[in-house]
Amino acid sequence: MGLCVLQSGARAQNNDDQPATTVSAVVNVDWRHPSQPFEGWGTALAWFAHVTGRFAEPHRSQLADLLYGRDGLALNIARYNIGGGNAPETASYLRPGGDVPGFWRKPGGRDGTDGWNPDADDAWDWSADAGQRWWLDAIKARVASQDLILEAFSNSPPYFMTRSGLVSGHADALEDNLKPGFETQFSRYLARVSAELERRHGIRFRTLSPINEPNTPYWFSKNTQEGAHWSPEAQSRMYIALAQVLRADGMRTEISGPDETNPQTFFVDWAGMSADAKAAIQQINVHSYEWIGKSGVRDIAQTSGKRLWMSETDLSPANVREDINDMRPAIALAQQIIADINGMSPRAWVLWQAIENRSSSDPKNSSNWGLIKADFAHPERPDYQLTKKFWAFANFTKFIKPGYRFLKSDHPDTLVAENPQTKEVAIVVVNPGIVSRRLDIRLPDAQRGKLTCKTFITQAEDKPATLKPTSCAARLSIHSRPMSVVTVVANIQRGNK
Repeated sequence: MGLCVLQSGARAQNNDDQPATTVSAVVNVDWRHPSQPFEGWGTALAWFAHVTGRFAEPHRSQLADLLYGRDGLALNIARYNIGGGNAPETASYLRPGGDVPGFWRKPGGRDGTDGWNPDADDAWDWSADAGQRWWLDAIKARVASQDLILEAFSNSPPYFMTRSGLVSGHADALEDNLKPGFETQFSRYLARVSAELERRHGIRFRTLSPINEPNTPYWFSKNTQEGAHWSPEAQSRMYIALAQVLRADGMRTEISGPDETNPQTFFVDWAGMSADAKAAIQQINVHSYEWIGKSGVRDIAQTSGKRLWMSETDLSPANVREDINDMRPAIALAQQIIADINGMSPRAWVLWQAIENRSSSDPKNSSNWGLIKADFAHPERPDYQLTKKFWAFANFTKFIKPGYRFLKSDHPDTLVAENPQTKEVAIVVVNPGIVSRRLDIRLPDAQRGKLTCKTFITQAEDKPATLKPTSCAARLSIHSRPMSVVTVVANIQRGNK
């Protein structure tokens, strides 16, 4: 694996091998106003880690290498899902991997919902969620400590703290599902799990997000994944309670949220939250499952002085059947990343889940979510395949690293980043059409030293090649073939004039 992994879906581009029909454009870059330092790329561990962490060796380690290894995607951020967990006697109805277990032992009472005491040792089951916890250790072993960022997040309270008795939501999807007055109890559950995982695995969760996509109609009791509705008023109570519990426990963990599904719904949440709740949130998390309003999220983060993450998204283009070799999902992902970063200016970009369950042969259930397709139904027989989306994501993650700063450009399909120490420039260009493009970009300081460039491309045809530096000029020309994602890395070798 390694850059040889990247080579499987990427190759050095030969600029002499270009189609005759090409559209040219000059890309203007604002080099004077870089963004704040980028913190990195990542994925949520739900639900794939619950399944693949129980794969036999060497398969699970190979997957960890692909996602977090230096020679794989080199991700450095992981979002750990603290499961709520249904009652043991509840018949299984959650999707494969979605049944993330909670860390509690069943409380007493006739209906099994009374008397759970977080202070009692026998209230906890620390052997739970072994698959996802394996991933914590695997990630810690692969990512440099100075780059590793871990976040814990919750989709639902445990069943005995819910009004419906289920972790999938209330019978009415627009009704809050946490039992009235249980904010402190739920906060103690989340805080204790976070602290215990930190102690047992030698890690630190920088942030804890207690709710997920709260003000949506998604979470109804017959849904097949964990989720809970929270009105803005309920969100406020939860954030205030969690802040009080973390402070009382002496924990350094910061609160993030609200992990709303899209910018427009986030605006409703934020407007409806109390001032105390907003003050408790130290990192704004927003998902980008809708394109409208991204710059508005950026403005709220900037004016409130809070760190902003694009903490979850993925996509599967409409009417495109599952196909690991189809470039259309890869192109869509690349355009999503560029639009999110240029529009929102987030400090991090995090995929929903990098590994997805292989779709059914039923066309209605076929999708191209995820970077890697695996068989969740048979963990005893590990099987997985890399998709074109994996290679397209590598065009970003391999070359734009923690600490880089983004620069604004006037081209909608271009992302520009710079290493502030070395002045290395990484440029990612996506061509979603059927006509080749040539983009000209003037590099700053290029004449102060020898300039070398490497070019990497993900496209429909896999043509592995040795990745060699090629000469390039202060006015850099990037050729992008139809339906391709291209990354150019330019280095100025000062002292070699």
